[in-house]
Amino acid sequence: MDDLRAVLRLAAGRTAEPTAGIIDSRTLRSTPESGERAGYDGGKRKKGSKINMAVDTPGHLLALQVTPASAEDRGEVKRLVRTVQAVTNDTVELAWVDQGYTGARAATAAAKHGIALEVVKLPEAKRGFVLLPRRWVVERSFAWATRFQRLVKDYERYAETLAGLHVVAFACLMMKQAATLLAGS
Repeated sequence: MDDLRAVLRLAAGRTAEPTAGIIDSRTLRSTPESGERAGYDGGKRKKGSKINMAVDTPGHLLALQVTPASAEDRGEVKRLVRTVQAVTNDTVELAWVDQGYTGARAATAAAKHGIALEVVKLPEAKRGFVLLPRRWVVERSFAWATRFQRLVKDYERYAETLAGLHVVAFACLMMKQAATLLAGS
């Protein structure tokens, strides 16, 4: 999958490895199969599992982890950035995040792996829908994942299965992009 991401980046006129990423999370509603892993996300008022995801600027998957929905986003930064740096050969220097990743603990954990976190905040006078710079890319990636019926809810017994299905979905999406590039050339 890393090679496919590199090919798509090169075809788009970018470097093979990203220097920036976007990190966010989404909560999937639980089903009886979720079992003990399901937690309650008070912010979204859902019981289920949380998908913490990092993507590069075109929206290709860099890292993903599954936690109970009750897990704090800022507490998962360390594992997420460690994985991001491992798959990109330590090239990522900046990650845009939402306000769930604020605080010294998250910033320190990211800095230990060479990544600076930049929080993208909502404007003060917000009315209705506001497109946030850079953050929309990861939201679009979450929307791409929901094209796969199995990823709309947490239907899986094991967190590893849910994470693996996300990887398969993103591999399919990137293969489709590669096929489109080949057909156009």
